[in-house]
Amino acid sequence: MATPRATDAIARERFRKARLEQHPHFVQAVFADARFACASLGRPVADPTPLRLAYEAIRLAIVSDAFIGLVLYRAKARLQALGIPLLPYVAHRLAIASAGVSIGNPVLVEAGIYLPHGQVVIDGMVNIGRGAAIRPWVTIGLMEGNLQGPMIGRNVRIGTGAKILGPVTLGDGAAIGANAVVMIDVPDGATAVGVPARVSK
Repeated sequence: MATPRATDAIARERFRKARLEQHPHFVQAVFADARFACASLGRPVADPTPLRLAYEAIRLAIVSDAFIGLVLYRAKARLQALGIPLLPYVAHRLAIASAGVSIGNPVLVEAGIYLPHGQVVIDGMVNIGRGAAIRPWVTIGLMEGNLQGPMIGRNVRIGTGAKILGPVTLGDGAAIGANAVVMIDVPDGATAVGVPARVSK
């Protein structure tokens, strides 16, 4: 008969594997990220063929200080899902070194987000929906003693230097002002500003 500790370890491993399986496929995610980044930069991809999206992804990796960090995060997630050792850690360290982008293992990011610049830290049980734009010096993470992090909806805009902390939910289309410290839920389409943040009318 399994001990409670062994049962907990098995449950954690099952949860970890199930979480990894939720990640979008690497190529699909990179292409979606590239397409959304181009649209955010005012140069939408009119003919999104695989070849054109691959070109845009390579171009963004060269000219952007954050896109390569996002690609490395996608690679890390895929390598972990495949059960490959060591290389996910290498990809994570390269993302930090090259772009200042640190996205933890439990984080789940839908395909098609935009990081205009680096210096972004995301960790904990965090979900980020597609269409999110996350500016530099943003932290999305945990409150001490609680492993559940923020749930970020789709098409959310997070301003430079904002902090989103704890088990909060940012609804679809929400906007977070620069340097805001958000520890409350923000409804769909609402704007939160200030320290601590309040929902603006």
